[in-house]
Amino acid sequence: DKQDLKDKVVIDYGCGSGILGIAALLLGAKQVYAVDLDPQAVLSTQQNAELNKVEDKIWTGLPEEFEQQFPDLQADVIVANILAGPLMHLAPTFATLAKPQALIAMAGIIEEQVEDLRQSYAKWFNLHTLGQREENWCRLSGERLASV
Repeated sequence: DKQDLKDKVVIDYGCGSGILGIAALLLGAKQVYAVDLDPQAVLSTQQNAELNKVEDKIWTGLPEEFEQQFPDLQADVIVANILAGPLMHLAPTFATLAKPQALIAMAGIIEEQVEDLRQSYAKWFNLHTLGQREENWCRLSGERLASV
């Protein structure tokens, strides 16, 4: 909520109920792409977008649908609140989806996994912020390197 999202393109990967993507739109984002493996999460995001009157600015779907429909999409911001294992696997995907200097924020990480996650993203991202800890859950944020 401290970022300037005005006119930004945001990808909410692992969108769940859509709260992060919808919040981004309410904070001024131009377009959100909300992706989740779970069809129920996609439906929930669509319903919540309608309730918040932002359904015209949010695309929702499964990862394979997203890849097929938007093969060349690059975002200004990527948010993902999923576990560290999938986040590590998604590092090259996020690198492709992020514009140079795009912002990234990842949560759902336990403290012991932070360094492994930083290392798996180091080729493409500068992850520098260890967010507030709630018990041992952490948030990492940073930006896409300008060139790789």
